[in-house]
Amino acid sequence: MSEDPFVAHRGLLFTVAYEILGSAADAEDVLQESWLRWASAERSQVHDPRAYLVRVVTRQALNRLRALSRLREDYVGEWLPEPLLTSPDVAEDVELAESVSIAMLTVLETLGPAERAVFVLREVFEVPYDEIAGAIGKSEAAVRQIARRARDHVAARRPRVRVSRSEQQAVVDRFLAALRTGQLRELMEVLAPDVVLVADGGGIVPAARAPIRGAGVVAKLLARATRVAGTFRATAVWLNGAPAAQVEVNGQRAAVSLVVDGGRITRIYAMANPRKLTRLDEPAELAR
Repeated sequence: MSEDPFVAHRGLLFTVAYEILGSAADAEDVLQESWLRWASAERSQVHDPRAYLVRVVTRQALNRLRALSRLREDYVGEWLPEPLLTSPDVAEDVELAESVSIAMLTVLETLGPAERAVFVLREVFEVPYDEIAGAIGKSEAAVRQIARRARDHVAARRPRVRVSRSEQQAVVDRFLAALRTGQLRELMEVLAPDVVLVADGGGIVPAARAPIRGAGVVAKLLARATRVAGTFRATAVWLNGAPAAQVEVNGQRAAVSLVVDGGRITRIYAMANPRKLTRLDEPAELAR
């Protein structure tokens, strides 16, 4: 008996929903809704199950994203994507790893719902324009225009530097060593002069509500946090396809994603909202 197409393509479907939504919890809800539609579909009329399922998931994800966009306007402080624990294997597919990175998902958050869906489907999963048109309910010509606008928007905002896995890991290790000592000089050495720290506490745990800029300010903040902590732990992990860190201060966890350029950290994304840290115990299944 052959495997059900929904099960066979689940990794792909989850990745599509996650990249459109930036939330693993919402992506899982979308998959459940999509499964119900698949279960009631007339299978004899489905000639390409993969394309059909991507279309169903995209529609459900778009509906949810439009509803979430209104809720996120009232979010307390900065909104960052929900981090995923991933295996090092994800990094073998460079384009997939880049597309699910916290930095890229943060850029995608600046797109409108239709632009985000079109960009993800076309640029990441190479879905034909006519299939995207069917998924989002627009003409193929309109989809091509949306895709062009979305590409230009993302290109102007995405991190322009790709580093090797080994370089990323080396900088993460230096950053963690500096955090553990709490020495200001060591932190300054690993931070770029114009580094930006973005934190997401969701109003649930303490976190800066606006980006913090500059190596001096960021280093002092990090050094102070480690010095005053009763208990402090910092460990290397793989998040969203890249070496990253998990930090625990007095029992409060944060997932920390880093953007590296020229051997130094240019951006720090610290996800501390506990509702977004539920996917850090088992690697997520991501696929293209």
